[in-house]
Amino acid sequence: MSEHLRSRLSAFEAAWVIARRDFVAVLFSRAFLFFLLGPLFPVIVGGLAGSIGGEVQRDAVSIEVGLALSPQDNAAMIAAGERLAPQLGYALPRLRAVPEAEGNPAFDPRAFMEARRGNYAAIMAGTLTAPVLVGTEGQVARWQGPIGLIAGSATSAAPATFPPVTTEVVATSAASERSTRIQTAQIAQMLLFLLTMLLAGMVLSNLVEEKGNKIIEILAAAIPMDAVFMGKLFAMLAVSFVGIAVWGLAAFGLWTAGGDAITQVTGFDLANLPAPAVGWPLFVALGVIYFAMAYLLLGALFLTIGSMATSVREVQTLSMPVTMLQLMVFFLAAYTIKQPGSTLELAAVAFPLSSPFAMLARAAMEPELWTHAVALAWQAVAVLALVKGGSLLFRKRVMKSGGAGRDKTRKGARLTA
Repeated sequence: MSEHLRSRLSAFEAAWVIARRDFVAVLFSRAFLFFLLGPLFPVIVGGLAGSIGGEVQRDAVSIEVGLALSPQDNAAMIAAGERLAPQLGYALPRLRAVPEAEGNPAFDPRAFMEARRGNYAAIMAGTLTAPVLVGTEGQVARWQGPIGLIAGSATSAAPATFPPVTTEVVATSAASERSTRIQTAQIAQMLLFLLTMLLAGMVLSNLVEEKGNKIIEILAAAIPMDAVFMGKLFAMLAVSFVGIAVWGLAAFGLWTAGGDAITQVTGFDLANLPAPAVGWPLFVALGVIYFAMAYLLLGALFLTIGSMATSVREVQTLSMPVTMLQLMVFFLAAYTIKQPGSTLELAAVAFPLSSPFAMLARAAMEPELWTHAVALAWQAVAVLALVKGGSLLFRKRVMKSGGAGRDKTRKGARLTA
């Protein structure tokens, strides 16, 4: 039966059969459902922790400066602060009279602060013409200038205002445009790396399971091993796209429901993310393609490792160097963002594992498109080479092709069929 299949199916058709079989088997398994839900729990916990931590920090860190002056000077300081606030905003602290100092000529601001009473960043004592700021070194350095400005405004006979500043805004500049696009490149690289490392591990588990129940040996006897590897790769890639689609829809729903709250908690506004050099539609398309290439490259290495391993523990041991290598190539690509055209950046583009990350950053930084066509062609060749090398290694080391081991496997395949 295996020889009949080999003669009837082309390599593409055989790969399609394997891809369809693995895709359906993984997609409708309970394990895949839990896999989809897995990343949501850290996101929910992280969001709650960030929200609570931000609220606690806002409540714990005071930007109030206490006033321990005479009642008239306290009122003058508060009035001057209110006059300056519309123009200086957050550069000024909130001013509040210290209740313990009112009507108490023996009040000691230094002893009050050292006793950790109240919740003031610092306390202003003395007079308007000779203010004394009492606080820790960091708080004194932070508020010394603003307190002096408010005190000077409070002593002025007329309300102190600043002259209006006329502004002329340009759309962009070369330096500003490049610096803002770096942020887009960094975020895109990080997202590509996280998705690749999170999803590529499915290739390993799938192959180890089939090695344990001897299915891989039957497939290898019936179908060319190159087609088996390629089919499994593209099946897992399709499953990964399903997972990304689910996570993307969930993220879109969360952002639509509470985008303002998420922005306040994380400090990240997706709407203000700088536009890439090639434009958003093409950048998203290139991001999808480069994710596919990065997944196929890393998946081909993982397939080779999984085909050589005999147990889950051995898989973990053998995959660790590849994981560390992928981490290093990510750092290489991230480091070269600010060095376009340098030897190091060209090396990151040429090395297959780092090429998708480096080229995605180029799409954010540079408008040229022909370089992407060349890079994608090179990455496709690298995928084919890795699949071919992995299948050859599997046949030589595991299936013992050309010897008794191969005949024994084919005999078992015919009996099973």
